[in-house]
Amino acid sequence: MRIFRLSPGDLFLPFPLPLLLLQLAVLSHCQYTYGPEQSWLIHSHSALRNKELWFHDAQRTLYEKLSTPPNQYLAKNVIFFLGDGMSVPTVTASRIYDGQLRGIVGERNRLEFEKFNHVGLSKTYCANKQVSDSACTASAYLSGIKANYLTIGVTADVQLNDCAGARLPQNRLSSIAAWALRGRKSAGLVTTTRVTHASPAGVYAHTSNRDFESDYDVHELGQNPSNCPDIAQQLIESDVGQRLRVILGGGTKKFLPNTTTDIYGNQGQRLDGRNLINEWQLSKPGNARVVFNRTDLLNNDPRTTDYLLGLFNASHLAYHLDDSIDTPTLAEMTEAALAVLSKDNNGYFLFVEGGRIDHAHHETKAKKALDETVQFSDAIRKARQMTNPWETLIVVTADHGHTVTISGYPDVNNNITGLNSELSDIDQLPYATLSYANGPDYQKFYTTNDSVVERVDLRTLDIGDKDARYPHGVPMSEETHGGGDVAVYAHGPWSHLFTGVYEQSCLPSLMGFASCLGPGITYCDLQPKEFYNP
Repeated sequence: MRIFRLSPGDLFLPFPLPLLLLQLAVLSHCQYTYGPEQSWLIHSHSALRNKELWFHDAQRTLYEKLSTPPNQYLAKNVIFFLGDGMSVPTVTASRIYDGQLRGIVGERNRLEFEKFNHVGLSKTYCANKQVSDSACTASAYLSGIKANYLTIGVTADVQLNDCAGARLPQNRLSSIAAWALRGRKSAGLVTTTRVTHASPAGVYAHTSNRDFESDYDVHELGQNPSNCPDIAQQLIESDVGQRLRVILGGGTKKFLPNTTTDIYGNQGQRLDGRNLINEWQLSKPGNARVVFNRTDLLNNDPRTTDYLLGLFNASHLAYHLDDSIDTPTLAEMTEAALAVLSKDNNGYFLFVEGGRIDHAHHETKAKKALDETVQFSDAIRKARQMTNPWETLIVVTADHGHTVTISGYPDVNNNITGLNSELSDIDQLPYATLSYANGPDYQKFYTTNDSVVERVDLRTLDIGDKDARYPHGVPMSEETHGGGDVAVYAHGPWSHLFTGVYEQSCLPSLMGFASCLGPGITYCDLQPKEFYNP
C-alpha cells in the first residue's frame, strides 16, 4: 500500500479506511458514556423536553451501528416471520399501544423486531393487481415469483380457477421450504390462522384458488375435487407437506369428514370421507404427535417427538384479547416448533405467521389488530431467546398493508386506541386517532339531519373497546388491503442484504443466499471448491 505524504505529520491514504478498521477503532476507544437517560424507555413525556436526551440518544444509536460488523457467517437456520397485513402504520400504532400497556411513553417503545439493525422496504403488488392479497404475496415471499391475485404457488400463467393449469409441472413454484428440504434441513410452519389459509399454504401448496381449502370448498366453488386437489389434501400428500416436521395452527374442519366432529364437537367439512388427521399420523415414521389444546402442546416432550401436528380450533385461532380457553399463544407455538426443529443438526426453515392482525383490520377492529401485533412481537422475542444470532437468520415482514392511518395532532402518549386529543375544526366533534379508508358498518359513524350527512359523536360509541369498529370513509362489506410498501426487518447472518427498496419476490433469494439454499447464487458459491466442476 502506498502512502502519500502531503506535509510533515499529515498522512493521506489513497482510499477510505475500511469499515472494519473504523469499527475496531470505535470498539477499542473508550466506551461511549450514555447521557442522563441510559434506556430507550422513559416513563414521563416531560423527559422529552430535555435536549440532552436527544443528543445522547443519537450518539448511542451511532455507537451501536458503528460497533456492529456485518454478520457474514452461514445461516444454518432461517426463521421467516410474517405479520399478515402488518403495515408500517400498524407497527407504529402497536409500538405505542405496547408501551402504554407497560406504563411507558409509547412513542419511545420498540417492538422486538424494531431492535434489528437492518431494515428495508418491499413492494407488494402482484402480477395482475396493484393492491395484493395474501395468496399472490405468499408466492412472492416464499417462492420468489410474483403470481396472480388469489392464486398460490403457481406462476402467473395460471388464472383463477384454472385447475388444469395449476397441475402442470412447469406452472408450479418451489418454495424456500422445499429448498430447505432438498438441502437436508427440516421445515415447519406455525400460524394463528387455519393451516390451510393463504399464507401458510404458500409453504407447500399449488392452487388456482386460495379458497380451495377442502374438497367441500372446491365443490362449492363449482369445481371438481378430483381435478382440483384441495389444500388440506396437499398438506398431507404433497412432497413438501408430508415432510414438514411441525404444523401448528387451526382448521380441524378442513381435515375431517362431515360425518365426524373434532374433540370440541365441531363438525368436519370433507365430502370424501377421509380423516386427514389420522392419515397424517399413520403416515409418519417415528413418533408423530397430534395435539388439540394448549395443555397438551406445553406438555409435549420435544425430545421424543419426530413430527408434531397441532390444530387448536375448527377454524382460525381466537384473538388473544378474547381469552379463548386452552388456546396457545403464538409465542408458545413458536417455542414448541423450535424445540422440535432444533434437534436437526443440519438446520431448519420455519415459517411463523401472525395471521389475525389482518383479520382484525378487515373488521376495522383496530385494538385487536394492535394486540395481535404485540403477540407477534412476543413470538419473535421467544425465537431470539432460543437461537444463536451467528447461525440463525430471522426475517420479519408483512405480505401487504391495510388502510389504517394514524391521523390528526394528538398529544404525545395520548391513548392510541382512544379519541384524539384534538377536535375537528369543522364540526367541533372528536375523532379517533386511528381510522380506515373504508370498511363495514358505515351507518354507525354517520347520520342524516335534514338531508345533510353528519358525523356521529364518537363519545357515544365504544371507541377503545376490544371489539369496537373504528371510523372509515368508503362503505365496504369489509375493509380492504392497502398497497403501500411494507417493512422488512432482518437479524443474523447476511441480514445487511435486506436493506434498501426491492421487490417482495427478492426475499427468498436473499434468504437462500444466506443459507446456501435454492436455485440462485448462494454464500457457498463464494467459497473455494475442492474440485473443479464446470
